[in-house]
Amino acid sequence: MGCGRVGSTLARSLEDRRHDVSVIDTNPDAFRRLGPSFTGTKVTGIGFDQGVLERAGVDRADAFAAVSSGDNSNIIAARVARETFGIQQVVARIYDPGRAEVYQRLGITTVATVKWTADQVLRRLLPAGAEPDFRDPSGTIRVDHVPVSEAWVGQRTVRFQEESGSRIAWIDRLGEGMLPTRESVIQEGDLLHLVMREESSDRVYAVFYAGPEGD
Repeated sequence: MGCGRVGSTLARSLEDRRHDVSVIDTNPDAFRRLGPSFTGTKVTGIGFDQGVLERAGVDRADAFAAVSSGDNSNIIAARVARETFGIQQVVARIYDPGRAEVYQRLGITTVATVKWTADQVLRRLLPAGAEPDFRDPSGTIRVDHVPVSEAWVGQRTVRFQEESGSRIAWIDRLGEGMLPTRESVIQEGDLLHLVMREESSDRVYAVFYAGPEGD
């Protein structure tokens, strides 16, 4: 539901992946964003109206995304799709981060665009390690991505993990992702994706910048 910039991009991306897609919008002119190559279904109407959803084929749908410009419309549509039609894979875009957290607890996956954008900018403004890229819902585990410290260039990944108490989930190297093995060596220019306990983050970064013990 919603054929703005996000909805139209999402619809085309899904169709490119060979999915059958239906798009709902109150404004028929919005469908022009889909382009002439789009072959899916276009339905003009209110996205939380049951009749409109049925015309869009909701009874055959595996997933539903509510990405219109209105929080209320997105939440209502998401709840109708989930509670009335039994769709399990439901996502709603929400601008208000407080409301997004409430509906997340009710079982509706939400994307709080304002908070997400602010977090992305914040992570790029602050020093490495100041803010994680991901924190699990319990607040126990965090994932950070940081450019490698010079102190660890040439050292095996397993040594860094043992001394820091963190895990290297993967490494971005020369534009490609790689999973480290026991024989992997950290190289200059690597971007490390570190998994650690929140309570251990200070120690992890102390080791990260200090380098190997005894060197």
